[in-house]
Amino acid sequence: MFGNSMRIQGILTAALLLAGAASAQTTLTVITHDSFDVDKKLVASFENANNAKVRFVKGGDAGELLNRLILTRRAPLADVVYGLDNSLISRAKQFDLLEPYKSPELAKVPAAYRLDDAGLLNTVDYGYVALNYDREYFQKAGLALPKSLDDLKTPQYAKLTVVASPATSSPGLAFMLATVNHYGEAGAWAWWRDARLNGLKVTRGWSDAYNKEFSRNGGRYPIVLSYASSPAAEVFYADNYDAKKLPAQAPTANLFLPGSTWLQLEGVGILKGAKQPALARKFVDFMLGKGVQADIPTRMWIYPAVGGTPLDPVFKFATEPELSAVKPGLTANPQRLVDTWVTQVLRAR
Repeated sequence: MFGNSMRIQGILTAALLLAGAASAQTTLTVITHDSFDVDKKLVASFENANNAKVRFVKGGDAGELLNRLILTRRAPLADVVYGLDNSLISRAKQFDLLEPYKSPELAKVPAAYRLDDAGLLNTVDYGYVALNYDREYFQKAGLALPKSLDDLKTPQYAKLTVVASPATSSPGLAFMLATVNHYGEAGAWAWWRDARLNGLKVTRGWSDAYNKEFSRNGGRYPIVLSYASSPAAEVFYADNYDAKKLPAQAPTANLFLPGSTWLQLEGVGILKGAKQPALARKFVDFMLGKGVQADIPTRMWIYPAVGGTPLDPVFKFATEPELSAVKPGLTANPQRLVDTWVTQVLRAR
């Protein structure tokens, strides 16, 4: 009887200790865009190292994410944000959303890819927003590819093209900025109006455009706004993928029309009013660490920001474009351009 009592007491004590340890865990809340993905084992290692629990909140496409952060800035939804980029940072600064922190790991990121000097956003990755096309569709149709943005706005090609909205999507915003950079404002709005009149499809976000409307995924549009690395993803996710036996070509390819591509830099930062600022700083370091950087390429299909990070052989299909120089002041106030796009294009009769 006495022995049983002692065993029961020991079990109860152990249970209380475990409960106490669990309750002592700190919860870090990280809000991201919907395309964020990282190996759960890496997250678990961060949690174990810091006696913490990481809670991820999906905030929509990057444009929607930023709008949510602006609306809730007096009562922040999270401690950390990932997914704001070089086209959105000026608006994040305007609303004073971010707490400066320069990770020591940022020294490994080439200067050309750093988002700002204050460390409001630490660059995690970069990619090239670009048009992709479905090879099989064009081969079967016997249709030549468009050679310019002027070609793309014609009825022949506009009705085959789907892009994401610059008002709610960061790739959509990047593409709009590229057109303004190429044509100037008046010319860009005229291009968009003509393209929409001739059948250009505009969706809310990248996922709708690529996963629902693109012909490779059962949609009716064989030209889609995506990333220059998307053809590599198509090969990687094909049945029986073998890095040692790569196919001659990907089923999709990039359509690098002059003036249509844009370099996108994505970052991680600490939100003002974060409840766990010390842990938030460690998470920023974690996102720039070797594990996450090596995980990024074949999980989110963008390039790791830290120089020297190895890439899967499938990235041979991720061709890189020649970028046009960005005109001074273009990204100073992207929201003004978005508002003008809504007025001049979306609501145009």
